[in-house]
Amino acid sequence: MFASLCGYNAFAQTLADPADSLKSQLDANTILASIFSGKSSKPANPSVPVQNRTFWSVLPSAAYNPSVGFAAGVISSGGKYFGDPATTTLSVINAGFYLSTGGLSTFEFKQNAFSAQNKWNLQGTVQIGKTVAMDNGLGTGKRSFGEGNFFMNNTHFENNPDAFPIRYVYIKANERIYRKLANSIYVGAGLSFNYYSHIDDDRKDIPISKTHNYRYSIRNGFPITSYQANGLLFNFQFNTRDQPNRAFRGIYADIVFRSNQTWLGSNRDAMQVKLEFRKYWSLSKTNPEHVFAIWHWSNYLISGALPYLELPGTGSDAYGRIGRAFIIGRFKGMSFVYNEAEYRFPLTANKLLSGVAFINAETANNQQRIKLFRHWEPGGGAGLRLLFNKYTRSNLCIDYGRGTYGSSGFFLGLNEVF
Repeated sequence: MFASLCGYNAFAQTLADPADSLKSQLDANTILASIFSGKSSKPANPSVPVQNRTFWSVLPSAAYNPSVGFAAGVISSGGKYFGDPATTTLSVINAGFYLSTGGLSTFEFKQNAFSAQNKWNLQGTVQIGKTVAMDNGLGTGKRSFGEGNFFMNNTHFENNPDAFPIRYVYIKANERIYRKLANSIYVGAGLSFNYYSHIDDDRKDIPISKTHNYRYSIRNGFPITSYQANGLLFNFQFNTRDQPNRAFRGIYADIVFRSNQTWLGSNRDAMQVKLEFRKYWSLSKTNPEHVFAIWHWSNYLISGALPYLELPGTGSDAYGRIGRAFIIGRFKGMSFVYNEAEYRFPLTANKLLSGVAFINAETANNQQRIKLFRHWEPGGGAGLRLLFNKYTRSNLCIDYGRGTYGSSGFFLGLNEVF
C-alpha cells in the first residue's frame, strides 16, 4: 500500500538528555526557517517551560516507493506535553498527503496522545487512499518475475502468469485507548474498521478466475470487488523506550488480540493474535545515536477467515514499513512472521545526517502446501537519514534494499522504520 511513503512511529521524547544536547543539533526545519526568513532561526525561548511549548513542522515532500512509483505531497509532524516532561511522554501528531505518477493518492492522520504521568494513552490512525499492489499470491518460497518494476515495464508481469497488479480503494480507521497499570505496563482496548472497495484484478487477457484475489475470495466466502474487516482489539503493552520516534534505548512489547465480528460489518468472523517486540541498545554514552536495534513482528490467524487484502504480509504493519527490499504485499499469508536488525549511526557532528544498515527475513504460509517457517525470504540494505525536527526526533528516511529473486528498490518515509 501507499502508506509506507509516510511511515510513523511515536511515543516519547526526552529533551533534557545531557549526552544529546539540542543546542549542537541542526535540523531541516531550522534550515528552511533560516532560508525563508533570511536570517538564522532563533532557538526556543528558555523561559517558556517545555510543557507549554508546541513543536510543529510542515514540509513539502517528494518520495518514491517501488509499489507506487514517484509521488509528491506534504508531510507534517507535531508534538506537545500534557504533563510534566519528567513523567509524561510527548504527545505526537503526524499527517501526510501524497499523489503519485500512477494516479494514486493517500491521506494519513496518526496520533499518539498521553495524559499527565502517562495514565492514559490514546493511539489512532486514519488512512484513505487509492492504490495498486503487485499480487504474487500466498506464502513464501515462490519466485516472481519483474519484482519491483511495475512502473518501469509492465511486460514483466505479462510474462508471469502467477502475478497480477491489483487496484483498490481503502478506508482504514483504528483507535485504541490504554490505561497504565504499573510502571511501563499498559492494558487497552479499541476498534478497527478496514474497508476495501473498487477492487480490480488488472489481469490483461487472463480470466478473472485465475487471479489470487478471486480464487481466495470464492474459496473463503468473500465478495470479489469489496469487503470489510471490522473488529474489537484487546491489548497488553510493555514500553520502556526513551523515544520511539527514534529510540536510543529501551524495550517495546505489544500483544494484540483482534476479533473481527459480522455484527460490526465484517464479512466473516475471525480471531488473530499479533505479537511485536523491539529492543534498542545505545552503544555510546557520549554519542547515543549509535544504536543497535532488533524488531520482531508476527500475526497469527487463530480461527475464521480474513479478506484477501487484509492478510498479513510485507508492509502490513500499521505504518507499512515491514520488508524493505520488497514491494508491499510481495509475501503474505494467513499467518506471517518477520524479523529485522538495524545499526544506526550519525554521519555529521551536528546530527543533521545519519546512516543505517539493516537485514531482515520474512515467512508466510498458504492454505495448501506452504507451511509457516518453511521458507524465509531475506533482505538487506542501507539508508540515509535527514533530521526533520530535533525536538521530536523526527527524520526523513531514504533506504535502498535488495532481496531474493532480484528484488530491489528505494524506500522513503517519515521517521524510523521501527
